[in-house]
Amino acid sequence: MRRIALVTLVVDDYDEAIRFYTQALGFDLVEDTERPDGSRWVVVEPGSAGAEGPGTALLLARAKDDAQRGRVGDQTGGRVGFFLHTDDFARDHARMLAEGVTFLEEPRHEPYGSVAVFEDLYGNRWDLLQPAG
Repeated sequence: MRRIALVTLVVDDYDEAIRFYTQALGFDLVEDTERPDGSRWVVVEPGSAGAEGPGTALLLARAKDDAQRGRVGDQTGGRVGFFLHTDDFARDHARMLAEGVTFLEEPRHEPYGSVAVFEDLYGNRWDLLQPAG
């Protein structure tokens, strides 16, 4: 079996990113390890919030320089770049709203499933998606 295990997400601050992903989105903190260079290896994953078993986790990497800081919140040029699948759209949508997550649209029910675009704390766009069927 092969899969993409981690995707790097450049962030401004480790602790604020951990709080957002674990509290607002309900992710699990898998690892938070200090590295000799002063950085940290921080991994979060949807865990029980995911709908399809083991999937891709996020490596939260603090920006190191101006070029990286310029990409925080715009890693995909303003497009939806991340897709959070759920087995209960209404539950997760309501929970995220209660946690202050900004949705850019009302939920839509498309042939492929229920979906709504939201932003993470830096402005990266995500789909919350419950696939049809």
